[in-house]
Amino acid sequence: MENLGFGLQLMIVGMTTVFLILLIVIYGGKLLIAVVNRIAPEEVAAAKKSIAAKSQSGSEVDASTMAVLSEVVRQITGGKGRVESVRKV
Repeated sequence: MENLGFGLQLMIVGMTTVFLILLIVIYGGKLLIAVVNRIAPEEVAAAKKSIAAKSQSGSEVDASTMAVLSEVVRQITGGKGRVESVRKV
């Protein structure tokens, strides 16, 4: 019975230690993310402008992109598939 009590005590100490270390890792990661975001914030405005400019350039893709897409479809489908039309979404 003495060994059983010692085993349970050791299990509780070990599980508590693992739980506390996991909490430290989680909150340390959140702190690191907050610090990095405060020091070097992501440039959201520039990304939105470039996406908007690309979407207004037209609905069709250029010839080189169409050729690449056609070749990829041909290789994946073993020559059985083909690209009829492509448009930007």
